[in-house]
Amino acid sequence: MALISMIQKKIGDKDGKIENETILEGISLASVLPGPMAVNVVSFVGYKLGGIKGAFVSIAGVLIPSFVLMLVLSHLYLKFGDIPAMSHFFSGILPAVSAVIVSVGVSMGEKSIRDWPQRLMAVGAASIVAVSKLYLTTIAVLVISGMIGYFYYKQQRSDNPNKAESKPETEIQITEKTWQGIVWMVILIALMGTLTIFYVGQSELINLHRQIFLTFSSMSLTQFGGGYVIIPTMQKIIVDGMNWLSHKEFVDAIAMGQITPGPIFISATFIGYKLSGFWGALNATLAIFFPTAMLTIVCTRFFSQISQSAVLAAVFKGLRSAIIGMILSAAYTIMASSGFTVFTLSVFIIALLMIVRLKIDPVYLIPAAGVAGLLIL
Repeated sequence: MALISMIQKKIGDKDGKIENETILEGISLASVLPGPMAVNVVSFVGYKLGGIKGAFVSIAGVLIPSFVLMLVLSHLYLKFGDIPAMSHFFSGILPAVSAVIVSVGVSMGEKSIRDWPQRLMAVGAASIVAVSKLYLTTIAVLVISGMIGYFYYKQQRSDNPNKAESKPETEIQITEKTWQGIVWMVILIALMGTLTIFYVGQSELINLHRQIFLTFSSMSLTQFGGGYVIIPTMQKIIVDGMNWLSHKEFVDAIAMGQITPGPIFISATFIGYKLSGFWGALNATLAIFFPTAMLTIVCTRFFSQISQSAVLAAVFKGLRSAIIGMILSAAYTIMASSGFTVFTLSVFIIALLMIVRLKIDPVYLIPAAGVAGLLIL
């Protein structure tokens, strides 16, 4: 939700290139698809803005910085062990990120929540998701909210009669081009599956890369509910089954995935790097992110064709309220993980005031909070 909030703040509020409702639709679609929710939403938004090319550019823009940072952290960790300074840096970042999420959630709520049933659904979703971390709970909240939206709003067909006429520009382009893009993505995945062509004659290394690709792509395509859901599955497969990491290394890999400014699935980069250096890291990263991003792009095409349905509009009135509540709940979860100390609460309040009152761009604010963590802690 932190990454999604940054996207909404930049592309929605500041640049005005996409509507809040469209981003909420992307979150709703990503919520019912497997894999990393944030990257799936990014592919949805990129596809809406620029088709297949827009989706690729958006995914690359989100993953490359996290991938590079994780490579650096992986190298330093495997060579020197723990890095306390990095923990202090991200102790400052986490409350600032929470402030960004709160500002985005409130902004979305002001634009999308219009009556008391939606407010109740938002508060209920925030409370339930904050207490329970089970994926089934999240699904139940979304399903119930969608059902409430359907039964309560299905008679209100004239919400915004001109909205359907204002959206043709964001519709999917020529079908032939769409499928050409999908074919190219399949080719890319196939190429990653044969990445070991660089290691001709080294059968063990070829087998290792094949295992890396199949393991991470299958985990991504079968895990619903975002990053935290994949952690127990990854531990069972990577630590207990494959013996690729020790328990301590796995915990540290997840910690680095949490403190880097990207999806928690980026922990796969660390695992791939430990197994086979740069190419192992690249293989694992693409395998865990791109299959579900492709699936999201395919689903987006059909989603766009039914997005004007009166029934779907009613369902999404309920879903949007629940998602906004879940966004605010994410801010609480991040703050709780960093601890409610004088320092974190001070950073949170100052960051929130600077975002809301002074309109400071989070791109500058968040690194500054990290530096404050280094200097003060």
